[in-house]
Amino acid sequence: MKVAVFCGSSFGHDPIFQQATKELGHYFAANHIEVVYGGGKVGLMGTIADAVMEQGGKVYGVIPAYLEQKEIGHQGLTELHVVADMHERKAMMASMADAFVALPGGVGTFEEIFEAWTWAQLGHHAKPCAFYNVNGYYDHLHAMLAHMAEAGFLKSHHHEMAIKADTPESLLEAFRSYQAPELKWD
Repeated sequence: MKVAVFCGSSFGHDPIFQQATKELGHYFAANHIEVVYGGGKVGLMGTIADAVMEQGGKVYGVIPAYLEQKEIGHQGLTELHVVADMHERKAMMASMADAFVALPGGVGTFEEIFEAWTWAQLGHHAKPCAFYNVNGYYDHLHAMLAHMAEAGFLKSHHHEMAIKADTPESLLEAFRSYQAPELKWD
């Protein structure tokens, strides 16, 4: 299984974010989960890549040429694909991955996981999308998503598609047991 990981190009202020990312990377490698990610060496992006590789796992990076210097393209990966732009990056990552997970991150992380989740809602793929809730990082987002569903802007079956996990074990179990819901347009 290959999991696309979306996460911050910084560490955040709380060391728990980096520690949890490292633990998840080690867990993925121990369970033969390969990682597809944005290809950077900085922040949580570098942490997840390094942690998987420390344990002998495989990591595939996809980075636009103009970000290779800014995010410092990781040269020690199983493979590093340098692409033209963000559209090509996301398309390649989506085609390579069997599942998607957002770790703590900023607007770019949100944009990437929300696009993958939207594609699932529209039937472009049937791959699970998850939010890895380190130290309650996504609690407010989950509350907002519930509010969107209650207000009628997010269908309940689409809301239920978003996996919420706060341990490596629960994340992997959710991925392995995931069954895409039947598409409903009403």
